[in-house]
Parts: sequence; C-alpha cells; structure tokens
Amino acid sequence: MVLIKEYRILLPCSVEEYQVGQLYSVAEASKNNTGGGDGIEVLTNEPYEKDGERGQYTHKIYYLENKVPQFIRLIAPEGSLVVHEKAWNAYPYCRTVVTNEYMKDDFFVKIETWHKPDFGEQENVHGLDPEDWKDVEVLPIDIADRSQIYGNDYKPDEDPAIFKSVKTGRGPLGPTWKKDLADNPDCPHMCAYKLVTVNFHWWGLQGRVEKFIQKQERRLFTNFHRQLFCWIDKWVGLTMDDIRRMEEDTQKELLQIRQERTLRGMSAKDE
Repeated sequence: MVLIKEYRILLPCSVEEYQVGQLYSVAEASKNNTGGGDGIEVLTNEPYEKDGERGQYTHKIYYLENKVPQFIRLIAPEGSLVVHEKAWNAYPYCRTVVTNEYMKDDFFVKIETWHKPDFGEQENVHGLDPEDWKDVEVLPIDIADRSQIYGNDYKPDEDPAIFKSVKTGRGPLGPTWKKDLADNPDCPHMCAYKLVTVNFHWWGLQGRVEKFIQKQERRLFTNFHRQLFCWIDKWVGLTMDDIRRMEEDTQKELLQIRQERTLRGMSAKDE
C-alpha cells in the first residue's frame, strides 16, 4: 500500500515568474537548512534529455539525523537517516524521487508537479487511472492562512497577509485574496498541483510514518510558498542565466558550510 495525496497551491504570480521564483527560493532554503553536520549536499546539477523530455537534473543528499522524530532516531540504524533526492525539472512539469539506500525498495517518496495557469480547479491533472484517483485526497493550501502553519514556523517577514511587494505591488493577501484573484483573471495567477506518493514498508510503522511524511510535505509546501511570495522582490526580473550562476555559487557554499560546521562539531566533542 502507498499513501497518495494531491496538494494544490494557488499563487498570485504567473507560471513563467514562478519558474525563476521557485529555483531562487530552493537555493536560499538549501543554505538556511544546512549546518551542524546535517543539511544538503548537491552532487549533480546539469541539463538532461531523455525520451523526448528536456530539463534540468539534480541529485542531492539530505542528512536528516537531527530533523526526524525521536521515535525514528531510536530505531534507525546508523547511516540510515540519509536520503537521496533526484529531480527532473522539465518545467512546467517536474518530478522528484526521494529514496534511502538502507531501505532500498521499501521506501520512496515521489512528488510530481504540474504548474498550470489556472485557479486550481482541474481534476486529475496528473492523469491517474480513475480507480486510483478516487482514493486520492485533495488538499488545498492557502499561503495567506496563518492557521495552516505550525506556530514555531511563523515569521512576520514571511507572512503573505502582511507583505506588500515594492516591485510588483502585489499583497498583502487578505482573507478574500483568492476570490479577488478569480474576479480579476487578468492578474497573474497559477496553481501548483503536487501529487505526493509515499511508500514506507516497515512492519509496525508503515501507516504511522507514511502519514508523518505526508504531514511534513504539506508543512514544507506551505512554508516554502509563503517564503517564495514574500521574497518576490528578490527574484522577480532575474533570468535563468542568473539562476544557474546562483545555483553554482550555492553548491559551493553548501559544501563549505557543511565542512566548517562539521569541523566545529568535532572540535566541541574533543573539548
């Protein structure tokens, strides 16, 4: 059995704008989440072409020892809290697969995303078999709804209900922002349809962990897209060449951050 959910994130930007905003925000978030020996290592970031599909391929390693629940850390063998993320970004379609070498075929998370210039009203945009689709729970995410985020995740400078863009004039997003956007379809808008498939085959833990992973994916999507909108003045107007240069710099910076913080951690243990 696998657990499949579809998350729909409506945004006040165009599909073309989002391509740049997403890549910028991923690079920034990667730097923010690296440190203390944990974090992200970028192994590959290069163009690909396969079976008529063209885009950018990335392979990252996530070190998660300090980022999982205590009950998982207690039972997880050494080295098992390392996951590999392989992503094929053939925008506006993207596919990401997360695996773990220790669990092999008993664990994977697959995230398939279609970015569409609509208001999130399309059904089964990923083209699943009707029998499979009827069991998929659809969950809309409102980036301006503070009740959808965890209390500790809240940051005033990343609150779309407060933020107003200087460069675009968009925001703040009030309680009726979705209706206002729909009433004025000429305003930039799009929806990210994220289909998340989770498989975790471990007797006694399968259902609990699959639900936990889906919960964390929703949390990640919510926080990430709140940041993306509130960072719009930093990325709007950038070109893809700007983004690729930024990704190269970020890859080098991530390696340096992990090395420096690991060395500091080793020095602290020796004292």
